[in-house]
Amino acid sequence: MQRVTIYHNPKCGTSRGAMARLKDRGGDFDVIEYLKTPLDRAGLGKILDLIENPPADLVRRDKRFAQLGLKAENYTTREQVIGLLIKHPELMQRPVVVRGGHAVIARPPEKLDALF
Repeated sequence: MQRVTIYHNPKCGTSRGAMARLKDRGGDFDVIEYLKTPLDRAGLGKILDLIENPPADLVRRDKRFAQLGLKAENYTTREQVIGLLIKHPELMQRPVVVRGGHAVIARPPEKLDALF
């Protein structure tokens, strides 16, 4: 079985749900708490290469996004998203689950089933 990696925030219920779903599958997987170990430009670029979503989907447009005074239309391209997430890793959509040459934003957790 191909190795699975989850980019996880333990404070997020959706992320915990995805971890539980992976545990139910019984396979081993790597957990990266991306707030403790932020992704660099290459890591973010790899995720963007592997997800089918547009780059902007990797950005959470939540309360923190609004607190920072950001506007969604300014973060649509690959480079804009990478720059934003390097500066503010807390804005990365979670969880992201990677298996082989594919990745999904597992929101809701059932979306990770597409990898199997």
